[in-house]
Amino acid sequence: MKEYVTICEVGPRDGLQMAKSIMTTEAKCAWIAGLAAAGLREIEVGSFVPARLIPQMADTDAVVRFTRTIPGLTVVALAPNLRGAQAAVAAGAHRVSVPVSVSEGHSRANLNRSPDEQVTVVSVIVEWMRDNAPGTELEVACSTAFGCSIDGVVAEHDVVRIAAALAEAGVSQIGLADTVGYANPAQIKSVVRAVRAEIGPALVGLHLHDTMGLGLANALAGLEAGIRDFDSALAGLGGCPFAPGASGNIVTEDLVFMLESMGFSTGVDLGGLMAARALLHEGLPHEAMHGQLAKAGIPRTFQQAI
Repeated sequence: MKEYVTICEVGPRDGLQMAKSIMTTEAKCAWIAGLAAAGLREIEVGSFVPARLIPQMADTDAVVRFTRTIPGLTVVALAPNLRGAQAAVAAGAHRVSVPVSVSEGHSRANLNRSPDEQVTVVSVIVEWMRDNAPGTELEVACSTAFGCSIDGVVAEHDVVRIAAALAEAGVSQIGLADTVGYANPAQIKSVVRAVRAEIGPALVGLHLHDTMGLGLANALAGLEAGIRDFDSALAGLGGCPFAPGASGNIVTEDLVFMLESMGFSTGVDLGGLMAARALLHEGLPHEAMHGQLAKAGIPRTFQQAI
């Protein structure tokens, strides 16, 4: 049997938060349904943040409630604090994702608190969910783990320290995020190995951006370092409004093609992704869409077993 790699589609959250126009709730739900039909089993459908800050996420409650009806789909929602986590649980999210920036500058810009203060917020969320939502998963993403467009270099020992503090707080699913897309393959391997040496299997995945064109190379480095869980966004949408210069996520279609071509199983159908891409374009007709597979087409030599 082929080794399985899990892909969490983050376009409806990370992708849309940087879109120049707002996708209607109806179009957003149709697009997410199309992504699920293509075989994606984990989708980050939105974030519970103030609409005045990110208006594209104003309908997240409605989107979560709709996507809960899609069979077999793990519905993920981002929440920056306890109030957001409570709203995500109330709406029915299967997993709550909480960001913790490693760099001081990004943490202040994104969350208005220091990294250590955000770790404390996470510890409160852990306790609340343990008592009030034991069936809901909690994942924490260590943002700017490979560099920051505000502070510059992020020391590896700082990443390890934050990851260790999160594990100590009771978080069992911790990811590393290249928020601004500055990472290189050697750095990916080094940081992954250092964090895993500290927290073991609590390190679960990578969230990669393609700012410097190294997104897939970094995904390959992650694979070689033992990572089997990746975030990506259809058409390479995405970026952080509080991280200057950050561009889109790695492209879901291109990632699936690479993984399947290498002999991994993703459970995701490339033809179905192209159909979901058309739904995305219908919903956001003026938004730039990226990806090499869409330009070249699915090669005639490609064979995929779903």
